[in-house]
Amino acid sequence: MTGNNYLIDSNIVIEIFNGNKKFADKLNKEKEIFMSAIVLGELYTGINRVANRTKHLKRLADFLTLCTIISIDEATAKIYGALVAALYKKGKPIPTNDIWIAALSMQHKITIATKDKHFKEIDGLNFEMWA
Repeated sequence: MTGNNYLIDSNIVIEIFNGNKKFADKLNKEKEIFMSAIVLGELYTGINRVANRTKHLKRLADFLTLCTIISIDEATAKIYGALVAALYKKGKPIPTNDIWIAALSMQHKITIATKDKHFKEIDGLNFEMWA
């Protein structure tokens, strides 16, 4: 998995669902869009906390037809462990789910598309801030 494809963060998906045409247009230009199982879990958590679950589940199901879901494995866990240790050493811990997403990004050499600035704390991570 290499190239200009994106591993999308949950905040990008939410922006698209909220009508952000700029983000949608940017993803439409990509050959392949990747989503981590972690982000998928975050999205399901949000759906289970709002009214009109059926509508949101349908929207997510439709969106998922455009994505390739990637899951963690032993190699991801090794990268995750190194990232957590490095972040603690720097005194700059970030949310656990985002460290898993970063580990997947590094493992598969996919750029993260996000709105979260704290990814800058991870040395060597390839990410783009979308605004």
